[in-house]
Amino acid sequence: MVKTGIIGGAGYTAGELLRILINHPEAEIGFVQSSSNAGNLISDVHVDLLGETDLQFTAEMPFATVDVIYLCMGHGKSKEFIEKNELPESLKIIDLSHDFRLKRAGNDFVYGLPELNRDEIKTANKIANPGCFATGIQLAILPLAANNLIVNEVHVQAITGSTGAGQNPTSTSHFSWRNSNVSAYKVFQHQHEGEIIQSLKQLQPEFDNDFNFVPIRGNHTRGIFTSFYTEFDGTVEEAKKIYETYYSDHPFVFVVEKNPALKQIVNTNKTVLYLEKHKNKLIVISLIDNLVKGASGQAVQNMNLMFGLNEKTGLNLKPVAF
Repeated sequence: MVKTGIIGGAGYTAGELLRILINHPEAEIGFVQSSSNAGNLISDVHVDLLGETDLQFTAEMPFATVDVIYLCMGHGKSKEFIEKNELPESLKIIDLSHDFRLKRAGNDFVYGLPELNRDEIKTANKIANPGCFATGIQLAILPLAANNLIVNEVHVQAITGSTGAGQNPTSTSHFSWRNSNVSAYKVFQHQHEGEIIQSLKQLQPEFDNDFNFVPIRGNHTRGIFTSFYTEFDGTVEEAKKIYETYYSDHPFVFVVEKNPALKQIVNTNKTVLYLEKHKNKLIVISLIDNLVKGASGQAVQNMNLMFGLNEKTGLNLKPVAF
């Protein structure tokens, strides 16, 4: 049984993590830390967990009692947390912020995209969980990079749900602004671009083409719809073979024949990929749930790999009804 602790337990990713871990047959929740909610029932904040758990938030962090901690505190805070706290050497860390995703001197975190680094994740003590946009986009592109087939610039447009902005409301995330509305933001300068390009160069070191990314705020709650295209000389059948071969032993990625819809993946750890060829362009549609495969589900997938469990354990999540 893997004993887990959660740091920063009040936000969306922590709530999703709790929903998964409560029902995980090989995991036990040791503590859920939240300074602002210490002493409150978890179900008072994550109200959908009413009747699912009687755990309370705590301000205490008994690191010695758990095997792994999940850092769910927000970007910029994980590095500070690790520097301020004396953590046992045996304690494994899965960080859901962007603090350790880019390779830099002194950064010993493994980038936790199982479809890219599964073998390294299995032996890692520290995991940098990928960003949500980055996950959906990379899974649409990596098979081409693995075969040195990105020969021209890359074009990506991705639409994310409002939960991707986090739980604290902003001028562009509250209901009256977001509902019945669509807008682009951080065009060609989104923070996830660095980790995406890093992964592409890991597989195709000579990659130096333009990466053109237009992120879009959607008017839905959860899920990321990505469309990617680039030049490709082969047929769509040849492209599908490349994708099917690359993901043949990755249980959460599905290459499908029918143009998919976002609701197929909401509340699941699945990635659905759909390919078309138009003139000299290969187009790939990629669908993920930003809170599950794009965050907490992938974090549990990484935990499973780190502790020698079946990769799918605890992640047999059901999609929402249409």
